[in-house]
Amino acid sequence: MKYFFLALFVISSAVHLYFSWKDEKKGRAVTKPMLLLFLMLYYIFSADKVSFVLLGALLTSWLGDVFLIPKGNKWFTAGGISFMISHFLFIAVYVGQISFANVQWLPVILLAVLYCAVAAKVILTLRENAPKPMRIPLYVYLLANSAMNVFAFMQMITTRSPGAVVAYIGALLFFVSDCSLFILRFYDKKEIVFKKHFTVMLTYLAGEFLITQGILMLTA
Repeated sequence: MKYFFLALFVISSAVHLYFSWKDEKKGRAVTKPMLLLFLMLYYIFSADKVSFVLLGALLTSWLGDVFLIPKGNKWFTAGGISFMISHFLFIAVYVGQISFANVQWLPVILLAVLYCAVAAKVILTLRENAPKPMRIPLYVYLLANSAMNVFAFMQMITTRSPGAVVAYIGALLFFVSDCSLFILRFYDKKEIVFKKHFTVMLTYLAGEFLITQGILMLTA
């Protein structure tokens, strides 16, 4: 069954990415709610022991997808809150795999500073177009994603396993996706940056899958 749901995830993702490339809003809206549902089912049928924390992270990501379908800053905010919860749940998953006694803190701190700087640069780039009340929440959200990435990095350097590497790559792609989404929504020169929602969804779907697959590899 797991390969059946993996195939459904891949096919629905490909269809959604096609609609994203063509900027067909109706097609994107119809296919978007299916994506993480198929990924969750793939995880459930693949895991020897299902982590309800990871399942919760995928579920809140799915809710974030659904909340972002309607237009308006209220729906965008609701989606952001849901995704922020998913980041903290992903962190909770990583913490269980990290040997904190073996963490080399200098590269961790340097990486955290780098993520914070990139997040700040993104928000500064958007300051002219993003609504003023949303600027700080947008930065806080990117900091939550940054924290998720830093914990994924700590998991990678302490476990030194292929699964942890895969999960970190997934976390990094998730960060790229969020930065791309903010630029797409609020940057007035977005048309020359990337093709509509395609970049956002390509990195997001790859990120969610690689995080899930990485954790499956770690806990196999």
